[in-house]
Amino acid sequence: MRVGVVGVGLLGHAVATRLLAAGHEVIGYDVVPERNAALEAAGGRAAASIAEVTKAAEIVCVLLPSLATVEDAVLGASGVLPSATPGQVIAQMSTISPALTERLARAASAHGVNFLDCPVSGTSAMVARGDGILMVGGERAVYERWRPVLEQALPRAIYVGRAGQAMTVKLIANLLVGLHSAAAAEALGLARAAGLDAGIVLDILTSSAGNSRMLEVRGPMIVGGEFPAQMKLDLFMKDLHLILEAGERVGAPLPLTTLAERLFASALKAGHGSEDLAVVVTALGSPTE
Repeated sequence: MRVGVVGVGLLGHAVATRLLAAGHEVIGYDVVPERNAALEAAGGRAAASIAEVTKAAEIVCVLLPSLATVEDAVLGASGVLPSATPGQVIAQMSTISPALTERLARAASAHGVNFLDCPVSGTSAMVARGDGILMVGGERAVYERWRPVLEQALPRAIYVGRAGQAMTVKLIANLLVGLHSAAAAEALGLARAAGLDAGIVLDILTSSAGNSRMLEVRGPMIVGGEFPAQMKLDLFMKDLHLILEAGERVGAPLPLTTLAERLFASALKAGHGSEDLAVVVTALGSPTE
């Protein structure tokens, strides 16, 4: 297949390289020239615009950092829809709001273009090794047609329901990412305050009933006091706000998420936006050494 990828940053590059490894031709575009060069170095083809990607591909995957960039990439004058042909497919993989997802799906349908709501759960490193999941919303027949390609991007691509519902599941997953990461920071901070070797405690906890994926992924960062970004804090703040908005939209109370948002916001205010969200440990006043 000829697969387009709009946005070849950390996550987009990971998806693109997996599709290349599966034998697909990948055409990508990013506003950052270095990312296009990295795609070509990996065996893909860099395009000069989103329109060029759309015209060359059978399915266009969108992986961008914000609601505004996604909306412009799909609906803008130089975006996917103006260049798409009936029957073409947009696979929207960014984390955005369910409301925007539904609006993009309606716009695509009005153009005769198929739309799949398929956000990625997993860091770029996890995706690169195939350790993540796609949640998929949209028409079931379109999902079944493109399922083999989606499962080459990530081995599990699970159908959820209509467009917007997969995005809601992604926000639920990220709710747990945030809470579990903050809990890991708090637990390891308690270990240090008690005079324990945090590395030994982490080893014990990851084999205990209290283990979590976030403890495994972010525990070593918290223990080492270094936070190379797998998910940048400033991007994750966007997700936290989307989660809180989704809770308001459906009337679900989210007291723990509300508290966690304050902790992450404190770390962001302290200038840690470009670091991994594990840096929330600094907002707890716990030593990282």
